[in-house]
Amino acid sequence: MPISSEVNLAEVFFNEEDLPYEEEILRNAYSVKHWMRYVEHKRNAPRFVINTVFERALKELPGSYKLWYNYLKTLRKQVKGKCITDGEYEEVNNAFERALVFMHKMPRIWMDYCAFMTAQCKITRTRQVFDRALRALPITQHHRIWPLYLDFLKRFDIPETAVRVWRRYLKLCPEDAEEYVEFLQSIGHLDEAAQQLASIVDNEHFVSKHGKSNHQLWNELCELISKNPDKVHSLNVDGIIRGGLRRYTDQLGHLWNSLAGYYVRSGLFDRARDIYEEAIQTVTTVRDFSQVFDAYAQFEELSLSKVMELLERNPNPTEDQEIDVELRMARFEYLMERRLLLLNSVLLRQNPHNVAEWHKRVELYEGKPHEIINTYTEAVHTVQPKLAVGKLYTLWVAFAKFYETNKQLADARVVFEKAVQVDYLKVDELASVWCEWAEMEIRQEQYEEALRIMQRATAMPKRKVAYHDDTETVQMRVYKSLKLWSMYADLEESFGTFKTCKQVYDRIIDLKICTPQIIINYGMFLEEHNYFEEAFKAYEKGIALFKWPNVYDIWNTYLTKFLSRYGGQKLERSRDLFEQCLDGCPPELAKNLYLLYAKLEEQHGLARHAMAVYERATTAVKEEEMYAMFNLYIKKAADIYGIPRTRQIYEKAIEVLPEADSRKMCVLFAEMETKLGEIDRARAIYAHCSQMCDPRVTADFWQTWKEFEIRHGNEDTMREMLRIKRSIQATYNTQINMMSAALINAAVTTGEPPKDAMRALEVKAAETTARAIAAVGATGGNIMFVRGETQGGAAKEDRVVNPDEIDIDDDEEEEEDDDDEAAGDENGEDIAKKIPIERQSIPAKVFGSLRREVEEKEENDMAE
Repeated sequence: MPISSEVNLAEVFFNEEDLPYEEEILRNAYSVKHWMRYVEHKRNAPRFVINTVFERALKELPGSYKLWYNYLKTLRKQVKGKCITDGEYEEVNNAFERALVFMHKMPRIWMDYCAFMTAQCKITRTRQVFDRALRALPITQHHRIWPLYLDFLKRFDIPETAVRVWRRYLKLCPEDAEEYVEFLQSIGHLDEAAQQLASIVDNEHFVSKHGKSNHQLWNELCELISKNPDKVHSLNVDGIIRGGLRRYTDQLGHLWNSLAGYYVRSGLFDRARDIYEEAIQTVTTVRDFSQVFDAYAQFEELSLSKVMELLERNPNPTEDQEIDVELRMARFEYLMERRLLLLNSVLLRQNPHNVAEWHKRVELYEGKPHEIINTYTEAVHTVQPKLAVGKLYTLWVAFAKFYETNKQLADARVVFEKAVQVDYLKVDELASVWCEWAEMEIRQEQYEEALRIMQRATAMPKRKVAYHDDTETVQMRVYKSLKLWSMYADLEESFGTFKTCKQVYDRIIDLKICTPQIIINYGMFLEEHNYFEEAFKAYEKGIALFKWPNVYDIWNTYLTKFLSRYGGQKLERSRDLFEQCLDGCPPELAKNLYLLYAKLEEQHGLARHAMAVYERATTAVKEEEMYAMFNLYIKKAADIYGIPRTRQIYEKAIEVLPEADSRKMCVLFAEMETKLGEIDRARAIYAHCSQMCDPRVTADFWQTWKEFEIRHGNEDTMREMLRIKRSIQATYNTQINMMSAALINAAVTTGEPPKDAMRALEVKAAETTARAIAAVGATGGNIMFVRGETQGGAAKEDRVVNPDEIDIDDDEEEEEDDDDEAAGDENGEDIAKKIPIERQSIPAKVFGSLRREVEEKEENDMAE
């Protein structure tokens, strides 16, 4: 127990170790350091002794915060672990009260006192201590007291006190309103929590400490008030949620469900049903509709199941109960039947100008004519032409066809009459309406009426306007619609007279809206009525209107018809037409026209004219077609003038054609000369062609030449062919090596790595060569040449194989070095054995002395 100021120091027991500290205190009675040194010395002494030292020190220094803090800390340690009803707790409380007389501005003392009182579970005294602390301390230090105060409120079930204290706290820290709401929800004060949430949502400057947006807080408020209608009374739930519907348009489905759920939990089922109906009639997105409809269907299903359960429990249901069950079941079925229609309504609310959705709506009303008529009427009045998504005219046409299907032609004509007055966005839509109207009249076999409608549609306006002038209405521009005139011409051909039909075609040409197909149709129509010259005039009008390549079909038809009509009777006129046609004709379209021209000259003209046409054709057609045209030219020339005359054509073809086709032509030329027995000419052609034939690419050509030499040549010609082959091979290799060297040099100069594997190998080969040259230089700088053969008896496997090496028989090389003619004869016999060749008798002069030696040898063998 702490001693009072009246305690006599003589009564206190001191040992010899305390004397130095007592002497220091006598000399420095007002020194906190010396008193703390004395307390530290007595820390292991009995409780009474150390408390006595603290009391003596505080008597001398009552304003020392350090002494009071350590004294109170020591007292709390002394009562730690004891029952809170022990009397020593009250002594510590008294010590705190004494300390606060001097330390009432020290927040640490107040905090320790408040925490100590909270542990004693003395609610009223603790609350009073907290209040005293808040009154004593300046407001800048209240933030150190309030957390302890709020923890105290949460530890004990004192809701009323807690609410009042929280309200005081929010005046200082309004940003902690979310914690207050959570606290109110935890103690069941939902009405107060809803009010606080509403004030938070209405405060535009509120910033959530938990990072929640205003929208999230709004959702929490809606969920709170909608799920607890029996506990929230001070707020207008309907008004709050409807305000959210206007404010948060991206969460309409959730908010509508919250409002309906509020009335369901309140027991107002009819009102909830009205809310659901209002929701599905106002939402504008499929997602919101799905949320509301699913909740509505679940509500109706649960309502029906509850009534069914009650009905099953009651063995004798009343008539009203059965009627109620049937009514609820009918409601549920009606709701499910309307789902697609309601969904279509949502899409139309998104965009009322969506033509496709209006058509789907009509399909949903199948079998209900009145609803279909109302839907079409609403659609054509709602969709604006300039905002329409889709083709507006299809609504009008479908509307009229509906009346036509139901045998109400007068109403269908009324619909079409209104449809042609609509200001469509494009002329083609209005033209389609006129065409559909005419087709309806044709289906009803009212052919005169159909013609009258088309005549009315194509009538000239009062003033002339441009077809593409968007400032004018489509009704003013529709007279130039090709679609309209095409159908008008077809109707006139089918149901009109020759004169009226001809007038329609002439009108189309005068308006300059015709196409090549219209011209061709006009010509065929005139031919059917035996007006051939009129048909040809029509073709010429079309030719004057169009340019290449659009005019090709007209020329082709015109020339074909003209030739089939007159043949060779008007040859000069036909030639003029062809010349006029071919003047300016593009190469890709010239082939058929030249063939037609040449056929005319072959059948009715002169052969030299036909050849001249073929010759012109060979240079007038596309490059890809030139080879085929030359072949045809050669064939015709051979038939007319004979094969020798074709030599000039072959020569020109080889000169004009691309390399690939030129090679083919050379082979054909050589074969032709071979057939004529002109072997030397053929060999010269092969030699000429070889200049454009890389042996690695055109192996077929070299094989053909080889076979030719085997059949028709001799040893010298074969050797000459192989020499030419090696020369050409070397030429192409040199070109490739030069290109590769240039690329490698560029790579080394720039320091960039090669871009592909082939270049990498070439770079590597260049490096290897450089190293070899360096090695040779190191040996003495002299370059040593060796034979191509392996010397010193080296093994065959040590030889380096060149994959690009040309396979040339060694015997042939030996023959070049060896002057022995007999060895050549033996080599020829080996070739004859390996390759089956046709043997012919050769004049003896060719062999010279060699032939005589062979004959003598054969005679000796025969004699033996």
